[in-house]
Amino acid sequence: MIQNIISNSYKKAKRIPLNCDSKFIFFSDCHRGDNSYADDFANNSNIYCHALRNYLENDYTYIELGDGIELWENLFFNDVFEAHKNNFLLLREFHLKNKLHMLWGNHDMVLKSPKKAAQLLDSYFDKITGKDQDLLAGLTLEEGIVLEVEGSEKDILLIHGHQADFHNYVLWKWSRFLVRILWKPLQVVGIKDPTSPAKNFTELIKVERRLKKWILANNNQMVIAGHTHRPRFPEPNELPYFNDGSCVHPRSITGIEIVDMQISLIKWHIISQQNGTLQIVKTILEGPTDITAYLK
Repeated sequence: MIQNIISNSYKKAKRIPLNCDSKFIFFSDCHRGDNSYADDFANNSNIYCHALRNYLENDYTYIELGDGIELWENLFFNDVFEAHKNNFLLLREFHLKNKLHMLWGNHDMVLKSPKKAAQLLDSYFDKITGKDQDLLAGLTLEEGIVLEVEGSEKDILLIHGHQADFHNYVLWKWSRFLVRILWKPLQVVGIKDPTSPAKNFTELIKVERRLKKWILANNNQMVIAGHTHRPRFPEPNELPYFNDGSCVHPRSITGIEIVDMQISLIKWHIISQQNGTLQIVKTILEGPTDITAYLK
């Protein structure tokens, strides 16, 4: 069943071109919350905002690989929007430039419904003007995206990764119920959700194994995913399974860039200068590597 789910995601995926002029940044698993104790994104919000502004100014296309909005723990999107309004308005700037693509993951799976996505994301109420203002009107969230690589017969599949996780894809409503009722209150005392691959190493390994099995069965199809929160950047002679990590690491966010047909794993984080000031910087963790090395 899992292998068929991933295959269907590939078959139904939206297709966009990748060529020498393309500049992409992939982030996932922001889990934007309501700025409460359970909002894992809150501590990294300023780092993310700085990174996003940098990519906007440098004309990147932003692709969010799912779980951008924490809709399991939070009943009302408006609470999330008000907590992270500056970030949503930056996403709007990408959208206005036709450089925004978003996938839905398990924690924002309700957004696979175009009607629900439009209800939540098309507009917001501006308290200053007292009127509704456009936000991400017309944006359709996808289950998967395929990057069609110029000059190559092979392409790149972008998915959230919960397609390889039975509990979080097929039984996602039950998992949402447990998180909303049980695990969110227990976060206060440090008890982690055992069904989450990001918090359970055994589940993480199972998800990665299923994804790699599909890659191997499909002519070493290159895949970039999220979901597990564990960054992965293979060597060219290994199975081409990439993971951009998450935006809820302690004091840092990780992502994947593709620029000039080169792929890199990057981290945005805060460093302390000798004069006592703090600075947000980008560090390249892996790469850059020629993307064609993974498409043979």
